[in-house]
Amino acid sequence: MTEPNPPSSFLRRWWWVIAGMVIAIAVVVILAPAASSDPDGLDRVSGDEGFAEKAEEPRFEWLPDYSIPGVDNERVSVVLAGLVGVGIVFGLTLGFGALARHSRRSGSA
Repeated sequence: MTEPNPPSSFLRRWWWVIAGMVIAIAVVVILAPAASSDPDGLDRVSGDEGFAEKAEEPRFEWLPDYSIPGVDNERVSVVLAGLVGVGIVFGLTLGFGALARHSRRSGSA
């Protein structure tokens, strides 16, 4: 007699998470160094329209200019900052997913 829900291996259950992380890491490592150093849209418009000088400096910068403070190589610093961002998004996504699963299970019990 077979079990209705046989236990699955870690890789079988989490293949989509692993594949997503590999793709995200590859994108960061390959494309982050190629990103433009020109100002983004809002910075560009504020400079073109003449109100950039009215901006206040941020009170806190965790990853200033998409870099890791203290890392001298700019390309490595940008890649590391991108990997930190991927890790943060990954952790938040897993956390919110676990919270949603827990709340769904406790609500249906």
